[in-house]
Formats: sequence, structure tokens, C-alpha cells
Amino acid sequence: QVQLVESGGGLVQAGGSLRLSCAASGIIFSINTVAWHRQAPGKQRELVASSARGGTTNYADSVKGRFTISRDNAKNTVSLLMNSLKPEDTAVYYCYCAGTWGQGTQVTVSS
Repeated sequence: QVQLVESGGGLVQAGGSLRLSCAASGIIFSINTVAWHRQAPGKQRELVASSARGGTTNYADSVKGRFTISRDNAKNTVSLLMNSLKPEDTAVYYCYCAGTWGQGTQVTVSS
């Protein structure tokens, strides 16, 4: 059974930082693309960052230069380091891999 579990969300002031983590079981990260998505209230879920199995990363324009996705294939984990957070980054953040979504973790950025 594939399972993704996120952690690390919370409340932070604008300009602050948070690190989200996602731990996987039942799946091998090393052969899959892993990604972080987010969904703000009243908006569609959107891709934030992805990491392909070859190491190529991709970021939404809105987070380039502020967010960094990193993966540890040995530990089957992926992280999202978020710096210079803005109120518009407020959303539920989801980990995604091979057709499976995590339960999401809330990130709230206060102004």
C-alpha cells in the first residue's frame, strides 16, 4: 500500500521560512518523479515544485528563487524548503508521487 505522509506545516510571519517533509512507504522514490502541490481556499490545486528521478527540478514561477525541493532516495523522503514566505503562499500543501497524494499540511503566512 502506497502512503505519503507530510509534516512541517504551520503558522509563520511573512518573510519567514518553513520546511515541509514527505515520507513515503510502499513506493520507491528513486524511480519516480515527486512533487509538491498546493491548494489555497477557493482556488485550484497547483504544482509548486517537482523533482524528476534524474534530478531535474521544476518550480512554479511564483516560488522560483524562494523554494527548494530536495529528495533523499535512500530515505524515501522529499522536502520543500520555503524561504521569504508571503501571505499568498498560504495553502494546504500536498506531496504527490506515482498517482498517490498525501493528506496535506496547512501552511499559513501572516502579514
